[in-house]
Amino acid sequence: MEPREIRPGVYFVGAIDWDRRLFDALIPLPDGTSYNSYLIKGSEKTALIDAVDPAMQAVLINHLSEFGVKNIDYVVANHAEQDHSGTIPLVLGEYPGAKVVTNPKCKDMLIDLLMIPEERFITVSDKEAISLGGSTLEFIYTPWVHWPETMSTYLREEKILFSCDFFGSHLATTDLYVTDEGQVIEAAKRYYAEIMMPYRTSIEKNLVKLKDYAIDIIATSHGPIYDKPASITKAYHSWVFDAPKNIVVLPYISMHSSTRKMVEYFVEALVQRGVTVKQFDLAVTDIGKLAMALVEAATIVIGTPTVLAGAHPNVVSAVFLTNALRPKLRFASVIGSYGWGGRTIEQLVGMMSNLKIEILEPVLSKGFPKEADFAALDNLAATIVEKHKENNFT
Repeated sequence: MEPREIRPGVYFVGAIDWDRRLFDALIPLPDGTSYNSYLIKGSEKTALIDAVDPAMQAVLINHLSEFGVKNIDYVVANHAEQDHSGTIPLVLGEYPGAKVVTNPKCKDMLIDLLMIPEERFITVSDKEAISLGGSTLEFIYTPWVHWPETMSTYLREEKILFSCDFFGSHLATTDLYVTDEGQVIEAAKRYYAEIMMPYRTSIEKNLVKLKDYAIDIIATSHGPIYDKPASITKAYHSWVFDAPKNIVVLPYISMHSSTRKMVEYFVEALVQRGVTVKQFDLAVTDIGKLAMALVEAATIVIGTPTVLAGAHPNVVSAVFLTNALRPKLRFASVIGSYGWGGRTIEQLVGMMSNLKIEILEPVLSKGFPKEADFAALDNLAATIVEKHKENNFT
């Protein structure tokens, strides 16, 4: 894909990665991704904002060469993670006069991660600005979105926010701008759920901070550019600030149908009482879909058989993930079956220490569920409904 003009003197020179299907050896990428890099040419100086993943370094260098870029004065590093910074050493080699512009914390991380010489850096403070000649870059600290050193860069004259991972989406597309808003917001929700949600309180502060800026365009480091940024800022405000909804997320696994029977009965009991349920069979679930469901849910109910005196390993993994993501959940419980005993409840409850939740009475069946177990599931469903109503979760 050729370099493309966003505004006069502002160009996209990044790379589209159609085939990548896993990020950090963990996060599914069903729609690929992009590594967005931006070139800004002022009347006096030229800046490159963010680089690309090392796997796509040839694309970036070719774009700069094809575009006739003879000199780069500044390489702005908004974030030290290698999918943004990994090609910076190569760019510095191609453009010996270039300096890396970043904050002190990011500078230290780039030295550690990429061994960039200290003399190649210029450090900037929060809201400090650099002029390129007719184009002014202001650097806005946005820490913990999603690393401690992250910042955004604001092009004052064009009102463009280069937000790095903030507002991003893992989505490979030939569209420079958002054309299918529903598709992009869905991808951005997945991105938020998997990467940003653990830092929700920091994101709250950064959203408030950005309210001081007039923003016509949000140019992220992944996914298409928002030329109508209200859609993504509205979505982020909802995901971060809104109360949980009348939703139960139910991740489960079943080995010999006992737990599955309990899940089927329990889901029906909730649905009949007006609760939305999002059910996930952990033997086949895309963990990104589970993370997305957790963004707005009020309650999680975990379904598991007992294996070696504890929860099934797939369930343990899902609960570990949920605890790490720190969603807005208010209630949790466990349902499932066991053969002769174990400490499933204690294990799973102990793994949810990051969550500010109330534990509702679990339901464990010895063997295949019986009448008393189904009655207990009805009671749990009724309790959840009552708790959601008390908190006005709709």
